[in-house]
Amino acid sequence: MRQFFLSLLELIYKQKCYCCGSSAENSKLCTICYNALEHCSLSPSKFVAGVNVYCAGRYNKNLQKMIRGLKYHRQKEMAVYIARFMYEYWQDLGVVGNYEVIPVPLHPKRLKKRKYNQMELVANEFSKLSGYTVNSTLIKRVKETQPQYKLSRIERLENLKQAFAVDKNEYHGGGVLILDDISTTGSTFEVMVNELKYNGINNIVCFAAATPF
Repeated sequence: MRQFFLSLLELIYKQKCYCCGSSAENSKLCTICYNALEHCSLSPSKFVAGVNVYCAGRYNKNLQKMIRGLKYHRQKEMAVYIARFMYEYWQDLGVVGNYEVIPVPLHPKRLKKRKYNQMELVANEFSKLSGYTVNSTLIKRVKETQPQYKLSRIERLENLKQAFAVDKNEYHGGGVLILDDISTTGSTFEVMVNELKYNGINNIVCFAAATPF
């Protein structure tokens, strides 16, 4: 009887794949769904403020669901898989050097509402794979901005104007790798890069999990 109840509990609480619903692997993302993710070509998708912007994959199908699940539906486990997907692409790029990983920051009000910064979760997992250090204090979001997805490029840049502030005391030298979930026009990266360069930090690479293009 005890074994019956243990088996029943295992069946009830077995993890299902967030993308397809299969419980065969008892995992939040099954191997089939992960392997269905496709990397972008190994070249910059954009060039903003003199800096390369790389995007690991297309914002559609499974990757879109994973990013939205992490960002809006508290599926924090997706950070592990997104970071792994990004790191595999990063390895293929063959970038040389040591970097500090900078997750795009949230404004304190949005962080309080969401309870966590989804890109900080991804950055923490990315650092475990890469050996890079996460630096969440170098650049802060000091202006509360409206959501970007309905804005044009010009409106996005205006929305983000003076949104970030750099604390030079938190810079330890070397490269800076900014991580974001989606890069559409590159405006968030552009404003952050300009602020970093204004403070004398020039060795910068921008890296997003996905691009819609």
